[in-house]
Amino acid sequence: MLYTRLLFSGSIARFPVEAYEQLRTRAAGLSADDQSLDAARLRGMGFSHRDWMEADNRRELHRHGWRQLFAEFDAVVRPITPTPAFPHDHNPTLEERRIDSDGVEYPYFDQLVWAGLATMPGLPATAIPAGRSPEGLPVGVQLIGPMFEDRTPLRLVELLKQKIGGFQAPK
Repeated sequence: MLYTRLLFSGSIARFPVEAYEQLRTRAAGLSADDQSLDAARLRGMGFSHRDWMEADNRRELHRHGWRQLFAEFDAVVRPITPTPAFPHDHNPTLEERRIDSDGVEYPYFDQLVWAGLATMPGLPATAIPAGRSPEGLPVGVQLIGPMFEDRTPLRLVELLKQKIGGFQAPK
C-alpha cells in the first residue's frame, strides 16, 4: 500500500487545485477499515506534503530492512506478477481494463503492486524468463539487487542465461 500511495501521490502533481481538493474530500470520506488498492490510490492522490513526508520516512525503514538482507544475500528472486503472459486488453478506458488471475478478474492497474517491492525502495531489478505456463506462455522472475548495485542483478542474469538460456518467443 505504501508503494501505491507514493506512486499515485505524484500522478496528480499538476492537477488543478479544485480537482485535488475533490480527491482529498473523497479520500477523507473513506472508512479507516478500507485497505483496498482503490482506497490506497485515492489516499495517495490526496496526500498532503506532511502525508508524503511520513510515507517517505516509512520508505526509509524499508530501505534499511533491504540493506540488512543484502548484507547476507546477493539478490532476491521473486515473481514479476501473479500471472504468466496474458492477452492485452486494449480498452481505451484504462480503469476498465481487467486481468484474469485464477479465474478472478482484477483491475489491470492492480499489477503495479508487484513492481513496487523493488521500485518503492529504489532497488535495481531485472526480469528474466523462467519457463512456460501450461498454456505455453512465458513466465518470468525478477532479480532484485542492493541499492546502487545495478550490476549485481545484471551479472546474475548473465550467469543464469548461460545455464538456462534466454528468452524464446512462444510458438
